[in-house]
Amino acid sequence: MHMTLANKSQTEPYKNKENLQPFLTCVDHTVSRETFSLFRDPETDLLVTFPRPKEADLPSYYESEEYISHTDSSRTLMDKVYQVIKSYSLKRKLKLINKLNGRKGRILDIGCGTGDLLSVCEKDGWQISGTEPNIKARELATQKINSSECLKEDLNQFSENGNFDIISMWHVLEHVPNLDEYIKKLKELLTADGHLIIAVPNFKSYDAIHYKEFWAAYDVPRHLWHFSEKSIRHIFGEQDFELVNTRPLIFDSFYVSLLSEKNKTGKSNLFSALKTGLVSNLKARRTEEFSSRIYILKKR
Repeated sequence: MHMTLANKSQTEPYKNKENLQPFLTCVDHTVSRETFSLFRDPETDLLVTFPRPKEADLPSYYESEEYISHTDSSRTLMDKVYQVIKSYSLKRKLKLINKLNGRKGRILDIGCGTGDLLSVCEKDGWQISGTEPNIKARELATQKINSSECLKEDLNQFSENGNFDIISMWHVLEHVPNLDEYIKKLKELLTADGHLIIAVPNFKSYDAIHYKEFWAAYDVPRHLWHFSEKSIRHIFGEQDFELVNTRPLIFDSFYVSLLSEKNKTGKSNLFSALKTGLVSNLKARRTEEFSSRIYILKKR
């Protein structure tokens, strides 16, 4: 199996690939219908997607009207559910950001999509900056904020080291090709007492275990990595970050279950999805293994 894995991984090989063990096989339900494999590192509890598309080919896997974080669509049931959840979540995110910092400062939102979080932060008195590689989403974002020059395509276009009080990544880390280099850059950009907010899906959740290969949050090959709390502690600990708190994203279990039902049966199956999402959240009240989790980190 290790020989097969080495042959599959032609781009950005995982540094501990000799330790990886087969975990699951998934299909890209959104764009290509191609099959991908997930491998687990037992030391770090990190799941890795193979084969990984070449970096130049990755944008083609995002070219879908169903990739809703790049649009403001409200056409389908999924769109409407997403937009309702997004509106509520924005208020919760702003409340968390203000609580962490205690004053209005500078925030960098990485993978800002269509700019909704930046917009509410700017209206609340924050100095905003953001990155978004998708040009269509970035164009939508510029229409919502006054400081459109602060939007960049890539993180490397920011050179103001130690200048951001909050850096947030909402369902972005799983898309980053090179984790080690990226986390080093985050550390450079963050102030000494700043906070890093990382929100990612949790493959240890009940809904992930329930839907298995149909779990929508695997989202191969756009999601290159799949995290648990252990893997977050490990990869950020290597860069001298400390995990200081975690929070749940309670609505993710419902939305992900809706998408997972569609992956599995071709239909949304609203009742089944809501039931699975509810059970997932109820179980997570004891285990903390919510469908998606927010990890709040600081420099040591």
